[in-house]
Amino acid sequence: MTVVAVVDYGMGNLRSAAKAMEKVAPTAQVVISADPDFIRKADRVIFPGQGAMPDCMREMTASGLREAVLEAAATRPFLGICVGMQMLFDWSAEGDTPGLGIFKGKVLRFAGDMTGIDGNRLKVPHMGWNEVHHDRAHPLWQGVPEAARYYFVHSFYPQPEDPRDGVGSADYGVHFTCAVARNNIFGVQFHHEKSHLAGLTLFSNFASWNP
Repeated sequence: MTVVAVVDYGMGNLRSAAKAMEKVAPTAQVVISADPDFIRKADRVIFPGQGAMPDCMREMTASGLREAVLEAAATRPFLGICVGMQMLFDWSAEGDTPGLGIFKGKVLRFAGDMTGIDGNRLKVPHMGWNEVHHDRAHPLWQGVPEAARYYFVHSFYPQPEDPRDGVGSADYGVHFTCAVARNNIFGVQFHHEKSHLAGLTLFSNFASWNP
C-alpha cells in the first residue's frame, strides 16, 4: 500500500489536502503526521502551508521536521502547496525570512498599486479564482486543461532564479510564477485542494507520479 504523509508542523491546511488525496487515491494510506520518522518512511509527501512565512519557518524548526522535509524533497515524490511551496525557495520578502533553499530564487510581495486590464485597482492579497497557464509540459498537468481555474489566497509569489523551474503562471497585475517543478518536486501557489475537478486531477496525477 502506498503511504502518503501530509506534513503537520502546525501551519497547513492539512485536512483539506488529506481528504482530496483520499478521494483520488482510495487505496493509499493518507496520514497527517508530525513524526519525522514517519515522514522519512512515507512513499509520497505533501507539504502544505498557510499563514505567514516567518511563522511557518519558525514552526518547521521548532517541530523538528526540517531535516525530514529536506530529505523527503530530495528522495521521493514531493508536493508543496501555497506557503509550503514558498518555503522551498532561498528567501522571502515576508519578514526577510530565509527559506529551505531547495529552489534558487526569491518570494516577493505584490505591489500595492497594481491595476487590472479594466484599469481598476487590484487588491492585495490576491484572493479568488484565476487561470493557470502551463509554461511547460509536466506529468502533473496531464488531463488538466490549459487555463484551468484554481483558487488563490496570497500576497506573495515566487520568482525562480532559473526560468526552467517554472511550469505554471498566472496574471494578477503582473505575470507571476504559480507552479514550479524539478526532478521529484512539484509546488503550487494556489490551493488545488479547493479547486474542484482541476485540483483533484492534479492530486490524482501526483498519486501515480513516478519521477
